[in-house]
Amino acid sequence: MAKVLVLNGPNLNLLGTREPDVYGSVTLDQINGSLTDLAKELGVTLDFFQSNQEGQLIDRIHQAMNEVDGILFNPGAFTHYSIALRDALSAVKIPCVEVHLSNIHSREEFRKVSVLAPVCVGQISGFGVLSYMLGLRAVAENIKK
Repeated sequence: MAKVLVLNGPNLNLLGTREPDVYGSVTLDQINGSLTDLAKELGVTLDFFQSNQEGQLIDRIHQAMNEVDGILFNPGAFTHYSIALRDALSAVKIPCVEVHLSNIHSREEFRKVSVLAPVCVGQISGFGVLSYMLGLRAVAENIKK
């Protein structure tokens, strides 16, 4: 059975209480529960990891190299400036889909650029929790190729 690493970056542990007008009122645990249900339907298993520290995310991506078939990643603010995360994703060559709850392209100017997107198979943003669900479907389809 294919395995997908679900990575979440900084401040996503605060979902449900952090700026609910932007990010909604659903918690990260609730998102993970919905992803687990969808994973069963798609025939994949999931491993979840969240960190507010860039180095821990990089280490987990490196560790994933021989463990997982795909990555679903909401890098949070690291989206816009972490060349180190970009390099890690590029190095491990694991298909990755970048997801965001809000539409990063309709927000502040600095949020409109993702340095990670060019090394991902795709990016889904602006659909709230549905972004994660669509992202998991995209990763699962990409793994089947």
